[in-house]
Amino acid sequence: MFQLVCWAPKDMSPPKVENWPYLLCRYALTGHLTTKSDVYSYGVVLLELLTGRVPVDMKRGPVEGVLVSWALPRLTDREKVVEIMDPALEGQYSMKEVIQVAAIAAMCVQSEADYRPLMADVVQSLVPLVKHHRPTSKGGSCSSFHPNNSPKA
Repeated sequence: MFQLVCWAPKDMSPPKVENWPYLLCRYALTGHLTTKSDVYSYGVVLLELLTGRVPVDMKRGPVEGVLVSWALPRLTDREKVVEIMDPALEGQYSMKEVIQVAAIAAMCVQSEADYRPLMADVVQSLVPLVKHHRPTSKGGSCSSFHPNNSPKA
């Protein structure tokens, strides 16, 4: 099972405090970030969106306080995935889309980097979900995030 807390060599400077929940122990041990580290971090962001929780909340205790460890066993079970959903969403979501995002998040936060998808594959998996999104009167549009609408450098 993934361990959030790692001991790094004393001569290695730690990552910025605000970023550490998104990083893996492998970074703490080696100091090397890879594209697969980015994929892991993106998976954590997906979990935050699904659950409404922060990556680490020790007020919840050692079991529920680490988002990845708590959510991962529930992400691939259609009946349990509903348990992780942000109560603030009040059930206003498509279960089919939740299951798809949960499966993507589960792949992204695998402890072994080799088992994580490429970021391009993650994006390709999410694009159809965005295309089917219909803005409501409460929400905005996702069009500002479309690659064709990106500001030119």
